[in-house]
Amino acid sequence: MPNKRPSIDVSEFLHYLASHKEAEGGLPALAELSRELGISVATLREQLEVARALGLVEVKPRTGMRRKPYTFVSTVRQSLGYALMLDNGHFQKFSELRNHVEAAYWDEAVKKLTKEDKKELKSLIARAREKLLGSPVQVPHEEHRALHLLIYSRLNNPFVAGILEAYWDTYESVGLNMYAGSINYLHKVWEYHGQMVESICSGNYSVGREALIAHTDLLAQRPSSSKGDK
Repeated sequence: MPNKRPSIDVSEFLHYLASHKEAEGGLPALAELSRELGISVATLREQLEVARALGLVEVKPRTGMRRKPYTFVSTVRQSLGYALMLDNGHFQKFSELRNHVEAAYWDEAVKKLTKEDKKELKSLIARAREKLLGSPVQVPHEEHRALHLLIYSRLNNPFVAGILEAYWDTYESVGLNMYAGSINYLHKVWEYHGQMVESICSGNYSVGREALIAHTDLLAQRPSSSKGDK
C-alpha cells in the first residue's frame, strides 16, 4: 500500500482564502464566515490575525476585509525578526542564504531584464558614484538596494523575491545601511557593481556572476559587527 501523502496543515480561514474567489465587495463578514466554516468568531479572529501578519489579507474600515496578492516577504520578515531577537548572529546566516540565492538565480534573472531595466541599472551606478565622489561622501544605500532587487525583479518567483526583500528590510532595521566603512571599501563594492552591470548590458553574464560572488567575499574585510553588509 503506497504511503499516504501528508496533508498540509493550514487553518480553516487560510483554506477558505485559497479555495474561494473574492466577491466584488471583499470577503464576507466574520459572523458569516464563522457560520460557513463552522468555527467560533473568536477562533476566526485568531486565524485572521495570523493571515494579516503573513500579509495575506488586509482589513480597513471602509473597504472591509480583502485578500492581498500573495507574497513571501511578510512571512520571512516575521520569522527573521523573531530570529534576530533570539540571536543577532542569525542575520549573518540569513545573509549567507541570500548570497547563495542571488548566485544561483543570476543567469536566469539577468536574461529576463529589459532594455529599460538595463538603463536604470546604469543610472543607479552613476548615482552611486556621484554620492561616493561628493563632498561630503554619502553612502549609496538606496541605490545599493534598488540595484540588487532590480536585477532579480523579472523572475516572477515570489519566494526568491521574498528572501531578497526581507534581507534588505532587515539590513536597514539593524542599521547596516548607515555603516559606511572605509571609502576604499565602498569604492571597491561599487567597482564590482559596475562590472556586474556592464556584464549584464554586454551579455557576458558569467563575468557578472563572478563579480557578484567576488563582491560578497569582501565580507572578510569588514569588522564583525558589520557582517552581512554587501
